[in-house]
Amino acid sequence: MFLDYFALGVIFFVAIFLFYGIIVIHDIPYEIAKERNHPQQDALHIAGWVSLFTLHAIWPFLWIWATLYREDRGWGFNNVMQRELALEDEVKQLNKTVAQLEIRLQSIEQGSIKPNEQAVAASTNGKEA
Repeated sequence: MFLDYFALGVIFFVAIFLFYGIIVIHDIPYEIAKERNHPQQDALHIAGWVSLFTLHAIWPFLWIWATLYREDRGWGFNNVMQRELALEDEVKQLNKTVAQLEIRLQSIEQGSIKPNEQAVAASTNGKEA
């Protein structure tokens, strides 16, 4: 009789342990988001509860969502945008320089350049080579 009650107690303990264990596991992405000061903490918490009903099918995505954000660099895309803008400016400057060089080359080929300008053009060509 004692073993029957002991087994029943073990079954209740295991059931309660599993129940609360699953709740703690589903909350891991929210805890990560809270630690990182994620701007969408509440959404992650709600999605964690929803993942309980979907048998944790979306839980790995919540983990990724929670770890993407860091307070020091945000989502990590700001640096890329700044580099892209800098490269766009550089490309514009290079296009402008190429256009000027094409005009200079056409004028040299047509012979319409003045002798003084030829000396300047020759000195700049010598420096570039």
